[in-house]
Parts: sequence; structure tokens; C-alpha cells
Amino acid sequence: MVGFTLIEVIVAIAIFALFSFGVFEGVRFIYKVVYVSRIRILETALLSEELEIVRNVSYGDVGISGGVPSGILEHEKTVTKNGINFNLITTVRNIDDSFDGTIGGEPNDVSPADYKLVEISAICSNCEQKEPVIVSARVSPKQLEGASDNGALFIQVFDANGLPVEGANVYVINTSTSPDTIIDDTTDSTGFLRIIDTPTGTLSYNILVTKDGYSSDYTVTSSVANPNPIIPPATVISQSITDVSFSIDRLSSMDISTVNQGCAAVGSVKVFMYGDKILGTDPSIYKYSSGFYTDGSGNYSFPSLEWDKYFIVVTTTYDVAGSIPLLPVNLTPGLHQEATLVLRTHTTNSLLVQVKDAGTGLPLSDTSVRLYKTGYDSTLVTGFGYVRQTDWGGGSGQTLFINETKYWTDNGNISASSGDVKLKKSGSHYATSGWLESSTFDLGTVVDFSNIVISGNQPAQTGVNSLKFYIATSNSSTPVSWNFVGPDGTAGTYYTVTSTLINSMHDDQRYLRYRAFLTTTDNHYTPTLSELAFTFTTGCTPPGQVFFYSLSADDYVCELTRSGYASSSSTITISGNNTLTAFMSPE
Repeated sequence: MVGFTLIEVIVAIAIFALFSFGVFEGVRFIYKVVYVSRIRILETALLSEELEIVRNVSYGDVGISGGVPSGILEHEKTVTKNGINFNLITTVRNIDDSFDGTIGGEPNDVSPADYKLVEISAICSNCEQKEPVIVSARVSPKQLEGASDNGALFIQVFDANGLPVEGANVYVINTSTSPDTIIDDTTDSTGFLRIIDTPTGTLSYNILVTKDGYSSDYTVTSSVANPNPIIPPATVISQSITDVSFSIDRLSSMDISTVNQGCAAVGSVKVFMYGDKILGTDPSIYKYSSGFYTDGSGNYSFPSLEWDKYFIVVTTTYDVAGSIPLLPVNLTPGLHQEATLVLRTHTTNSLLVQVKDAGTGLPLSDTSVRLYKTGYDSTLVTGFGYVRQTDWGGGSGQTLFINETKYWTDNGNISASSGDVKLKKSGSHYATSGWLESSTFDLGTVVDFSNIVISGNQPAQTGVNSLKFYIATSNSSTPVSWNFVGPDGTAGTYYTVTSTLINSMHDDQRYLRYRAFLTTTDNHYTPTLSELAFTFTTGCTPPGQVFFYSLSADDYVCELTRSGYASSSSTITISGNNTLTAFMSPE
């Protein structure tokens, strides 16, 4: 007697199961092929019956009820055969054959409807059938055609690159006829739908062009709200061709986020966005315009949005201090775009400067932007975030840099009542030295530091480097102690006007303090500190942009300099919130 081990039994069962599964799938596949073939046979039979009906009606009745050409056939209907529902779509087109000329051509065919092309498709809507069965046939008149008073409507559909869009759905309705003239058809491989022998009508043909996964385009009827539409309803003139063009392309998506200059999310911001495409002029009627709020995390998503150039503004609570990418956002077809708005608390007058390469249009970082007028002079560098202090008149005693006119402490030899920092004066003489320590700057996130930017006045009588600085950084706003150092990482050196690169030991830190040292070799003179700024980079640093805030309404000079590029200068009038887009050309 022969026995089998457990492993042998399991292996045998597995082999049998695999064999059985293969047989089952093979039988299942055969049944599926037979079922699909049966469906195809039924559809072919239905289409043959429909074509037989077409062949047995008069030529004048071969057309779509209420369509062009007009006739007795239904454009769409459901037919049941052997208990299965089939959706039938019939399309009839007038064809202008070139053998006797074409409408508008040489020679001009005054009777362009030479014959009719009938196309019928059938699909089983509940059979998981993806592609319909389609048959077509030509139908010609028995006698020569007579001259027609109708015209022709040629509809062209192209994409964002000007290429033809095949298979676009074109829905045309003329409500001025009785009954309404309705044409529901698709564009050919050249992006055209040519409707021959179309009844005449002035501004009477309303057209809608769509396609799955694409944007839409359409005619617009004049109204009080839009008195001058860009694409009004089409007019068809007797024995003439009316050409109308539409542009559609794949839908895109966009996510918008609102953050502050420290990359922290700013939630519940009211945003208004509008596109560059317009439906009408005088006044401009935008194809897209909408207001919305970002959520508590500062985000808002558009899962489907038409390709366009989008302009984005925020309410008066904030100013847009920069954006990634540059505004306006160019949304291209079929892609996902992320847009970050870098916000700052609103001030009455401000200036956002965008610097671009004149040839490529791309943003230019490392560009020095100087904005000045009498009593104001500030320089920022594009592509870098920054914090700065321009006024110390609020006095000492502030731990965190909240009031932008205050600082932490000084040694008593400092005067800042005028807003600028100077040595304290007693009688006709200044103190020979003094120092000031700032409040703590919170940059919102860890950063990589770049430069210290010093603005002020150092008379020759005060000596060399009469303005000097230490920097201290930390990842705690309240460290045990602040370690103030100079550019070599020790307290033996100082940052001066000529040594502005910040030591990399400060990178990946969030909080910053500085100490300013003022000295003079002649106590009849004092150095003056008027502005101090620190530049840095983060993941939300706007490229090619700088933002000047708390300005006065006045005329300013804006100077741009960058290595390898020609410098430029222009005058700008600041009134409210302004944006200046400047182009620089290589030398």
C-alpha cells in the first residue's frame, strides 16, 4: 500500500488548483468572446435596419429632426433587442463635393449640398463596451440640386498651441427658427466641423464646444451685464461661409497656500483670483473670476481649472510681499501648479518689485534693488528673505521684536530719539563709544543666513569702521545666553560695511539678535545708524522679488544692479499698494 506525505498532498492540490483555475479562466474568456461577438452581431443588425430606413425615405427627409440638414430622423434614441438596450446616435451632414466647386471657392458652388453623409453608431450602455460600432453611407439626390439661399457654418477648434482638436463636441442651437435648429456633432481630424446648407440667421447660432477632460468655449449673447461679447452668436449669410474659432485644452489643477515671511501658514485669508481671458469688453468681463478663503492651514485647491494667466490679490488685512512662482501665475494645460503667496501685515503704501531677465522672462535673484528719496534710502536683494530695523525711536525694554521702533537695551551712551541711532551728546560733545542690543527677531522657521546690510553715515572724523556689529542666533527665543560673534565666529571680529557675509555657523537657526557698536575718534562727530537688515533663504523665499513696506505716498527712484547685467534706474510714484515689474538685459 502506497502512502502520501502531507507535503505531497498539498503540492498535488496546488497543481490541481492551478490547472482548474486555468481551465476556468479559459472557459470564462471563451464565454466573454462569444458574448462580445453576440453583442456586435446584434449591433450590426440594428445598424443595418437603421440604414435600410434611411434608404427608404425621400432625399429631403434624410436629416435630423430640428437639425441641419433637417429631416425625420432622431439624433439619439434607445432601442431594445433581445432584452438588451442599445444607444443609437445618428448624424447627417451635407457634403460639399469639390467636383463642381465649393462654397466660397473658385468656382463658387451656389448649391454646395451635393450629397448627404449618414453616420450611425450603436453601443450597449450596460455591457462595459468602450467603443461603439459605427456605419456610414452616402445618400445622393435623384436629380441635379438647385441653387440654395442657405449658407455654411465652419467651426474650428484648436488647443493652447494652435493645434487642431479632434473629437470635440460641438452643440449648436438656433432658437430663432421654429422649431429650434439643433446640431450636435464632433470635429474631424483637422479640428473642423463644416455645416453645409445652413439656414441664414443674424446673431442666431449659439455654439458650445466641449470635450471630456477639457475646458469649454462658447458664444455669448449680448446683455446688459456683457454688452460687447468677444464671441457673439454666429451669423449665417446666404451663399457665404461663416468661420468661427474656439480654443479648448486639457484641464489643469492648482493649489494655493498663504504663508508669512517666516514660512508659517496664514489661515482664513480672503483671496480674489481672476484670469486673463475675457468674455466681453467695455467693461471687461472675465471668463473666470472668483473670491474664496484659504482654510485654517492656509490652503485652497482647484481640482480642475482652465489654462490661463491668473492674477491673485488678497484683502486689505495683508499685502502680498512675494509669490512662488511670480504673479500672475501662468497655468499650462494638463499640469498641476502650486502657488505660494507670501504675506505681510498690510501697510497703506508699499512696493513689490519683480525683476526678470529681458530675454527669458525668468526671475533674477541676486539683484540689488535700491529705493530712495529725500529722507528714505533702502536696498534689498532679490531672492532673499529679510528682517530689518529702520527706527529705534521707541526706546529700550522690548524682548521680542514686535514694535519695530523698539530694542532690548543699551549702555546709556546711545541716543535714538530721532529714530536713527547715534552716540549720546552732552553739551557740544558726543560720547566716544556706545552699544545697543536689539530685541529678538523671530524668523518663523530655521533659515540659511546670507548677508548683513548696513546703512548709515560714518564721517571720516569718527574713524575707520565706526559702525560695527555682532550677531547671535539660536533655536530658542529664550536661550540661557546669547553668543554674540563676528564674521569669523568669534568675538574678536566685527561685521562692518565691508564685511557683510554672515558666517554659516548661524545657518539652521530661527531666532536672531544683534549688537551695534558706535565709536568716534573725534567727539565732535558721531556715526549714524539708519537701517540694518539681515538677508536669508528659506523654502518659501520668493524668487526675483523684494518688498518695501511702510512707505509714504511720494515719488521714489528705483535702481537695479546685478553682476553681468546693465544697471537701470526709474522713477515710480508710490500711492497705495504698487507692483513694479522690471526687465534687465545682459551687458
